[in-house]
Amino acid sequence: MADWKRGLRRVLYPAYEARMLRRMPSENLPKHIGVMLDGNRRWARAVGRDTAHGHQAGAANIEPLLGWCDEVGTEVVTLWLLSTDNLNRPERELGPLLDIIVDAVDSLAVQRRWRLHPVGALDLLPATVAQRLKAAEEATRDVDGMLVNIAVGYGGRREIADAVRSMLLEAAERGTSVEELAAMIDVESIAQHLYTRGQPDPDLVIRTSGEQRLGGFLLWQSAKSEFYFCEAYWPDFRRVDFLRAVRAYSQRERRFGS
Repeated sequence: MADWKRGLRRVLYPAYEARMLRRMPSENLPKHIGVMLDGNRRWARAVGRDTAHGHQAGAANIEPLLGWCDEVGTEVVTLWLLSTDNLNRPERELGPLLDIIVDAVDSLAVQRRWRLHPVGALDLLPATVAQRLKAAEEATRDVDGMLVNIAVGYGGRREIADAVRSMLLEAAERGTSVEELAAMIDVESIAQHLYTRGQPDPDLVIRTSGEQRLGGFLLWQSAKSEFYFCEAYWPDFRRVDFLRAVRAYSQRERRFGS
């Protein structure tokens, strides 16, 4: 892009964003936003850098996103940083990526602006990574701020399987028979064993990079979510992109089958 175009955008976009924020309705805004931070590797290839640089650039965009969420009154944000499938990547990529993720989470915890909650199969992660994620949660437990779910080693199918496994183990401890357990199982009982138990389901799910699929993100919780797919790779996702997603959500009529 020509330098004059970049300069023009730097001048015009802040005013455009401010106008969008002023005109944003005070009602019908998403209280829980899920974000699939996709496209770091493709962004790195596009700018001629290595994969680690792309992940680092993506990590640097997390804090601004959380600030934008605060601006519109979001109460819960779920960030998908690493899937269970990603754990199969070569160690030469996975190791640095995990380091970048936990460094970013540590940085958020130190600020104590948001309450952090790791979600995912932490038992699949290296012990040191799981310990740092849990430490970040403990360090922000008493923070009176937006709840931020950090989805690392997360997969929607794995989450549902873990929820069912948890129910079975609890039933076994109580001596519940199979017949009694079958009679007890319903939507609410499964929801109470998910990683996000006690939280509202996401109203809006945003995916960057142009991909238009869930890929296993919040499979159970997103049954009634609105979706917004953005062409920008995650490191290039801007405040104006976020505000457009929220505006699109606010303009939708949500009928839920009625």
